[in-house]
Amino acid sequence: MKERTHNFDPRQDMATPDFEVFHYHNSHPADVELHHHDFYMVYYFLGDKTRFQVNGRIYHLQAGDLLLIAPTEFHRPIPDPKSQSVERIVLWISKGFLASFPSDRVSLTQCFDSSLPGHTCLLRPSTAQRANLTQWLGELLREVHKQDFGSDLYCRGILLQLMTVLNRLALRATPQNDAQDSVSLAARVLDYINEHYNEPMSLDSLAQQFFVSKYHLSHEFSTVVGTSVYRCIMLKRLHMAKQMLSSGMAPGAVYGNCGFSDYANFFRAFKSQYGVSPSDCVEKA
Repeated sequence: MKERTHNFDPRQDMATPDFEVFHYHNSHPADVELHHHDFYMVYYFLGDKTRFQVNGRIYHLQAGDLLLIAPTEFHRPIPDPKSQSVERIVLWISKGFLASFPSDRVSLTQCFDSSLPGHTCLLRPSTAQRANLTQWLGELLREVHKQDFGSDLYCRGILLQLMTVLNRLALRATPQNDAQDSVSLAARVLDYINEHYNEPMSLDSLAQQFFVSKYHLSHEFSTVVGTSVYRCIMLKRLHMAKQMLSSGMAPGAVYGNCGFSDYANFFRAFKSQYGVSPSDCVEKA
Protein backbone atom coordinates (compact mmCIF):
# COMPACT_ATOMS: atom_id res chain seq x y z
CA MET A 1 0.00 0.00 0.00
CA LYS A 2 1.19 3.53 -0.78
CA GLU A 3 -0.74 5.24 2.02
CA ARG A 4 1.32 6.91 4.69
CA THR A 5 2.33 4.75 7.61
CA HIS A 6 2.16 5.60 11.30
CA ASN A 7 4.73 5.41 14.04
CA PHE A 8 3.72 2.69 16.46
CA ASP A 9 1.40 4.03 19.17
CA PRO A 10 1.69 1.97 22.39
CA ARG A 11 -1.61 3.14 23.90
CA GLN A 12 -4.39 0.57 24.15
CA ASP A 13 -7.35 2.95 24.61
CA MET A 14 -9.25 4.86 21.95
CA ALA A 15 -8.76 8.62 21.85
CA THR A 16 -11.82 9.19 19.65
CA PRO A 17 -15.42 8.01 20.19
CA ASP A 18 -16.06 6.13 16.94
CA PHE A 19 -13.06 4.50 15.27
CA GLU A 20 -9.32 4.76 14.71
CA VAL A 21 -7.23 3.25 11.93
CA PHE A 22 -3.46 2.78 11.76
CA HIS A 23 -1.13 1.64 9.00
CA TYR A 24 2.08 0.26 10.47
CA HIS A 25 5.16 -0.90 8.60
CA ASN A 26 7.64 -1.70 11.34
CA SER A 27 8.53 -4.53 13.68
CA HIS A 28 6.16 -5.60 16.43
CA PRO A 29 7.43 -4.13 19.72
CA ALA A 30 8.77 -6.84 22.00
CA ASP A 31 7.13 -5.40 25.10
CA VAL A 32 3.43 -5.50 24.14
CA GLU A 33 1.81 -7.20 27.11
CA LEU A 34 -1.16 -9.52 26.84
CA HIS A 35 -4.19 -7.22 26.92
CA HIS A 36 -7.76 -6.68 25.79
CA HIS A 37 -9.87 -3.68 24.85
CA ASP A 38 -13.31 -2.15 25.39
CA PHE A 39 -13.77 -2.03 21.62
CA TYR A 40 -13.59 -4.23 18.51
CA MET A 41 -10.38 -4.70 16.56
CA VAL A 42 -9.72 -5.76 12.96
CA TYR A 43 -6.11 -6.75 12.31
CA TYR A 44 -5.28 -6.92 8.58
CA PHE A 45 -1.88 -8.48 7.97
CA LEU A 46 0.02 -7.39 4.86
CA GLY A 47 3.47 -8.80 5.55
CA ASP A 48 5.08 -12.13 4.76
CA LYS A 49 4.37 -14.10 7.91
CA THR A 50 3.99 -13.55 11.63
CA ARG A 51 2.37 -15.05 14.71
CA PHE A 52 -0.42 -13.58 16.78
CA GLN A 53 -2.03 -14.86 19.94
CA VAL A 54 -5.75 -14.61 20.70
CA ASN A 55 -7.10 -16.15 23.91
CA GLY A 56 -4.12 -18.47 24.24
CA ARG A 57 -4.36 -19.74 20.66
CA ILE A 58 -1.40 -18.93 18.45
CA TYR A 59 -2.21 -18.10 14.82
CA HIS A 60 0.35 -18.30 12.03
CA LEU A 61 -0.58 -15.46 9.71
CA GLN A 62 0.21 -15.02 6.05
CA ALA A 63 -0.26 -12.02 3.78
CA GLY A 64 -3.91 -10.99 3.49
CA ASP A 65 -5.11 -12.70 6.68
CA LEU A 66 -7.60 -10.93 8.93
CA LEU A 67 -8.10 -11.33 12.66
CA LEU A 68 -11.40 -10.24 14.23
CA ILE A 69 -10.91 -9.58 17.94
CA ALA A 70 -13.84 -8.85 20.24
CA PRO A 71 -13.78 -6.77 23.42
CA THR A 72 -12.40 -8.71 26.43
CA GLU A 73 -10.49 -11.20 24.23
CA PHE A 74 -6.87 -11.45 25.38
CA HIS A 75 -4.40 -10.93 22.55
CA ARG A 76 -0.86 -9.91 21.69
CA PRO A 77 1.50 -10.02 18.71
CA ILE A 78 4.39 -12.44 18.99
CA PRO A 79 7.48 -10.66 17.65
CA ASP A 80 9.89 -12.51 15.39
CA PRO A 81 13.46 -11.39 16.16
CA LYS A 82 14.42 -12.26 12.57
CA SER A 83 11.79 -9.97 11.07
CA GLN A 84 12.74 -6.32 10.69
CA SER A 85 9.37 -5.10 9.47
CA VAL A 86 5.75 -6.24 9.72
CA GLU A 87 3.16 -4.40 7.63
CA ARG A 88 -0.39 -4.37 8.95
CA ILE A 89 -3.50 -2.20 9.19
CA VAL A 90 -5.17 -2.05 12.59
CA LEU A 91 -8.76 -0.83 12.86
CA TRP A 92 -10.38 -0.05 16.21
CA ILE A 93 -14.17 0.38 16.30
CA SER A 94 -16.18 1.34 19.37
CA LYS A 95 -19.24 -0.59 20.50
CA GLY A 96 -21.37 2.52 20.20
CA PHE A 97 -20.27 3.18 16.64
CA LEU A 98 -21.24 -0.29 15.43
CA ALA A 99 -24.53 0.01 17.30
CA SER A 100 -25.24 3.23 15.38
CA PHE A 101 -26.01 1.17 12.25
CA PRO A 102 -29.44 -0.22 13.25
CA SER A 103 -30.96 -3.17 11.43
CA ASP A 104 -33.90 -5.41 12.27
CA ARG A 105 -32.27 -8.30 10.41
CA VAL A 106 -28.56 -8.35 11.24
CA SER A 107 -25.92 -7.25 13.74
CA LEU A 108 -22.56 -6.02 12.50
CA THR A 109 -20.94 -7.46 15.64
CA GLN A 110 -21.87 -11.03 14.68
CA CYS A 111 -18.49 -11.71 13.05
CA PHE A 112 -16.80 -11.13 16.42
CA ASP A 113 -19.08 -13.46 18.41
CA SER A 114 -17.05 -16.50 19.49
CA SER A 115 -20.13 -18.15 21.03
CA LEU A 116 -21.62 -18.83 17.60
CA PRO A 117 -21.18 -22.36 16.15
CA GLY A 118 -18.29 -22.58 13.72
CA HIS A 119 -16.93 -19.17 14.64
CA THR A 120 -13.32 -18.41 13.78
CA CYS A 121 -11.49 -15.17 14.44
CA LEU A 122 -9.16 -15.81 11.49
CA LEU A 123 -10.37 -15.00 7.98
CA ARG A 124 -8.35 -15.85 4.89
CA PRO A 125 -9.93 -13.89 2.00
CA SER A 126 -9.46 -14.71 -1.67
CA THR A 127 -7.21 -12.59 -3.86
CA ALA A 128 -10.20 -10.64 -5.21
CA GLN A 129 -11.63 -10.12 -1.73
CA ARG A 130 -8.26 -8.92 -0.47
CA ALA A 131 -8.09 -6.37 -3.28
CA ASN A 132 -11.44 -4.91 -2.19
CA LEU A 133 -10.48 -4.87 1.49
CA THR A 134 -7.17 -3.18 0.73
CA GLN A 135 -8.93 -0.57 -1.40
CA TRP A 136 -11.53 0.26 1.28
CA LEU A 137 -9.00 0.45 4.08
CA GLY A 138 -6.74 2.60 1.91
CA GLU A 139 -9.63 4.99 1.26
CA LEU A 140 -10.40 5.08 4.97
CA LEU A 141 -6.78 5.87 5.83
CA ARG A 142 -6.81 8.77 3.37
CA GLU A 143 -10.26 10.14 4.17
CA VAL A 144 -9.95 10.09 7.96
CA HIS A 145 -7.34 12.86 7.79
CA LYS A 146 -9.29 15.08 5.39
CA GLN A 147 -11.51 18.02 6.25
CA ASP A 148 -13.50 17.84 3.01
CA PHE A 149 -17.27 18.17 2.81
CA GLY A 150 -18.88 15.02 4.21
CA SER A 151 -15.63 13.30 5.19
CA ASP A 152 -17.29 11.89 8.31
CA LEU A 153 -20.17 10.47 6.25
CA TYR A 154 -17.75 9.08 3.69
CA CYS A 155 -15.85 7.24 6.44
CA ARG A 156 -19.11 5.86 7.86
CA GLY A 157 -20.02 4.58 4.41
CA ILE A 158 -16.67 2.83 4.01
CA LEU A 159 -16.95 1.24 7.44
CA LEU A 160 -20.53 0.10 6.86
CA GLN A 161 -19.49 -1.57 3.61
CA LEU A 162 -16.36 -3.07 5.18
CA MET A 163 -18.17 -4.52 8.21
CA THR A 164 -20.97 -5.94 6.07
CA VAL A 165 -18.44 -7.76 3.87
CA LEU A 166 -16.43 -9.00 6.87
CA ASN A 167 -19.60 -10.51 8.32
CA ARG A 168 -20.35 -12.23 5.02
CA LEU A 169 -16.81 -13.62 4.93
CA ALA A 170 -17.13 -14.80 8.53
CA LEU A 171 -20.41 -16.60 7.82
CA ARG A 172 -18.77 -18.56 4.98
CA ALA A 173 -15.41 -19.09 6.65
CA THR A 174 -14.10 -22.46 7.76
CA PRO A 175 -11.56 -22.75 10.59
CA GLN A 176 -7.99 -22.66 9.26
CA ASN A 177 -6.70 -25.53 11.38
CA ASP A 178 -3.32 -25.45 9.68
CA ALA A 179 -2.95 -21.79 10.63
CA GLN A 180 -3.18 -22.25 14.38
CA ASP A 181 -1.47 -24.39 16.98
CA SER A 182 -3.52 -27.11 18.65
CA VAL A 183 -5.63 -25.91 21.57
CA SER A 184 -3.20 -25.78 24.45
CA LEU A 185 -3.63 -26.10 28.18
CA ALA A 186 -3.05 -22.34 28.36
CA ALA A 187 -5.93 -21.67 25.95
CA ARG A 188 -8.29 -23.84 27.98
CA VAL A 189 -7.24 -22.09 31.18
CA LEU A 190 -7.81 -18.69 29.56
CA ASP A 191 -11.30 -19.76 28.50
CA TYR A 192 -11.97 -20.82 32.09
CA ILE A 193 -10.71 -17.49 33.47
CA ASN A 194 -12.94 -15.61 31.03
CA GLU A 195 -16.00 -17.52 32.22
CA HIS A 196 -15.26 -17.73 35.96
CA TYR A 197 -13.37 -14.49 36.72
CA ASN A 198 -15.93 -13.55 39.40
CA GLU A 199 -15.31 -16.73 41.40
CA PRO A 200 -12.49 -17.53 43.84
CA MET A 201 -9.52 -18.57 41.71
CA SER A 202 -5.82 -19.25 42.21
CA LEU A 203 -2.97 -21.17 40.60
CA ASP A 204 -3.65 -24.05 42.99
CA SER A 205 -7.37 -24.21 42.22
CA LEU A 206 -6.75 -24.03 38.46
CA ALA A 207 -4.17 -26.81 38.68
CA GLN A 208 -6.77 -28.98 40.42
CA GLN A 209 -9.43 -28.02 37.88
CA PHE A 210 -7.23 -29.15 34.97
CA PHE A 211 -5.56 -32.12 36.72
CA VAL A 212 -2.00 -30.85 36.36
CA SER A 213 0.67 -29.73 38.78
CA LYS A 214 0.76 -26.03 39.50
CA TYR A 215 4.41 -25.93 38.41
CA HIS A 216 3.58 -27.41 35.00
CA LEU A 217 0.60 -25.07 34.61
CA SER A 218 2.60 -22.02 35.62
CA HIS A 219 5.44 -22.83 33.21
CA GLU A 220 3.28 -23.66 30.19
CA PHE A 221 0.94 -20.72 30.75
CA SER A 222 3.73 -18.16 30.99
CA THR A 223 5.54 -19.70 28.00
CA VAL A 224 2.48 -19.64 25.73
CA VAL A 225 0.63 -16.57 26.98
CA GLY A 226 3.60 -14.42 27.94
CA THR A 227 2.41 -13.54 31.42
CA SER A 228 1.57 -15.29 34.68
CA VAL A 229 -1.72 -16.93 35.62
CA TYR A 230 -2.14 -14.43 38.45
CA ARG A 231 -1.58 -11.45 36.15
CA CYS A 232 -4.09 -12.79 33.65
CA ILE A 233 -6.77 -13.27 36.31
CA MET A 234 -6.13 -9.76 37.58
CA LEU A 235 -6.32 -8.22 34.08
CA LYS A 236 -9.64 -9.90 33.41
CA ARG A 237 -11.15 -8.87 36.73
CA LEU A 238 -9.99 -5.27 36.40
CA HIS A 239 -11.25 -5.01 32.84
CA MET A 240 -14.68 -6.27 33.83
CA ALA A 241 -14.68 -3.93 36.83
CA LYS A 242 -13.94 -0.99 34.55
CA GLN A 243 -16.86 -1.94 32.32
CA MET A 244 -19.22 -2.19 35.29
CA LEU A 245 -18.06 1.15 36.69
CA SER A 246 -18.47 2.78 33.28
CA SER A 247 -22.07 1.56 33.22
CA GLY A 248 -22.71 3.38 36.50
CA MET A 249 -22.45 0.55 39.02
CA ALA A 250 -21.25 1.66 42.45
CA PRO A 251 -17.65 0.69 43.36
CA GLY A 252 -18.87 -1.03 46.51
CA ALA A 253 -20.97 -3.38 44.40
CA VAL A 254 -18.40 -3.90 41.66
CA TYR A 255 -15.50 -5.50 43.52
CA GLY A 256 -17.48 -8.53 44.70
CA ASN A 257 -18.92 -9.08 41.23
CA CYS A 258 -15.39 -9.23 39.81
CA GLY A 259 -13.87 -11.78 42.18
CA PHE A 260 -12.13 -9.46 44.65
CA SER A 261 -12.42 -10.52 48.28
CA ASP A 262 -12.30 -7.00 49.72
CA TYR A 263 -12.54 -3.40 48.57
CA ALA A 264 -9.06 -2.35 49.72
CA ASN A 265 -7.30 -4.86 47.43
CA PHE A 266 -9.63 -3.94 44.58
CA PHE A 267 -8.96 -0.21 45.05
CA ARG A 268 -5.17 -0.65 45.03
CA ALA A 269 -5.18 -2.91 41.98
CA PHE A 270 -7.54 -0.65 40.02
CA LYS A 271 -5.59 2.52 40.83
CA SER A 272 -2.32 0.83 39.88
CA GLN A 273 -3.67 -0.42 36.54
CA TYR A 274 -5.63 2.62 35.36
CA GLY A 275 -4.17 5.54 37.31
CA VAL A 276 -7.57 6.59 38.66
CA SER A 277 -9.72 5.40 41.54
CA PRO A 278 -12.89 3.34 40.96
CA SER A 279 -15.07 6.30 41.99
CA ASP A 280 -13.25 8.54 39.49
CA CYS A 281 -14.07 6.01 36.77
CA VAL A 282 -17.77 6.23 37.66
CA GLU A 283 -17.68 10.04 37.50
CA LYS A 284 -16.12 9.95 34.02
CA ALA A 285 -18.81 7.60 32.71
